[in-house]
Amino acid sequence: MKRSKLEIIQDILKIIQQNHNEIKPTPLLRKSNLSSSRFQEYFQDLLKKEFIIEKETKAGKIISLTEKGFRYLEKYKSIIGFIEEFDL
Repeated sequence: MKRSKLEIIQDILKIIQQNHNEIKPTPLLRKSNLSSSRFQEYFQDLLKKEFIIEKETKAGKIISLTEKGFRYLEKYKSIIGFIEEFDL
């Protein structure tokens, strides 16, 4: 089944969260299970909406969630819980 835009965003944010809120771009791309062009679209959108931040370190670029990204994950979980609870 094809993932919706909201599911893909949730998946990307969850991958970052599960990696102690620090992941390099290439492993994130691999784990997101998207083509590189689709990944770039979502990645740029998440940066623009300030769900994630990209930091430059000695080890290279690191991607982390912002407070807004953490809130998205919380709200998404609540919405899914509501849908499942009421069999929608």
